[in-house]
Amino acid sequence: MHKSLKAHFLIAAPHMKDPNFESSIVLILEHTHETAMGLVINHPSNLSVNIALAKHFELPQIPDKIYVGGPVEPSALCILHNFENLTVEDAPIVPGVLIGSCPDAFEEVISKAASQPVDSSNGAFRVFSGYSGWGAMQLEHEIERGDWFVHPASCEIVFSIEPHESWSKLIDIISSKYRYWPQLTDKQAESN
Repeated sequence: MHKSLKAHFLIAAPHMKDPNFESSIVLILEHTHETAMGLVINHPSNLSVNIALAKHFELPQIPDKIYVGGPVEPSALCILHNFENLTVEDAPIVPGVLIGSCPDAFEEVISKAASQPVDSSNGAFRVFSGYSGWGAMQLEHEIERGDWFVHPASCEIVFSIEPHESWSKLIDIISSKYRYWPQLTDKQAESN
């Protein structure tokens, strides 16, 4: 029987050298026996939200950057946020984290965020370009190979003020749970 990893983090193992996923945390948005989809949540780009959305919306000036959600469809944008009671109904992923992809969600969330003090418990958002995707059993194979650790997702990590430090924090949690790191055979190391 298939166990969905939706609402879990994939934490890249320290040996992973794929430039798309090195030191990454992926929030799994969907996981079935046929496919898996998620967002890398800790890789901010240099592109500002204002510049990326300037052709679509007239937004207040905000300092936020676009995050690189993954290598698939880099021009596709989505937003994770923790605003409730919006005029649009966004789907919850984990408690305190909703996902939106319609233009109204972007505009409403960013406008509300710009008009109030922001902290990780109220009024947080992140805009992502692209996503991460896996075919049938591909993700399961990568986990079995030791490329990823799985951990329940949390709002606190998704909206961490220091996204570059999130991976280290989760690796510390994982290492405290296990007494040893899985060792790769030469054949496994070559396939990475």
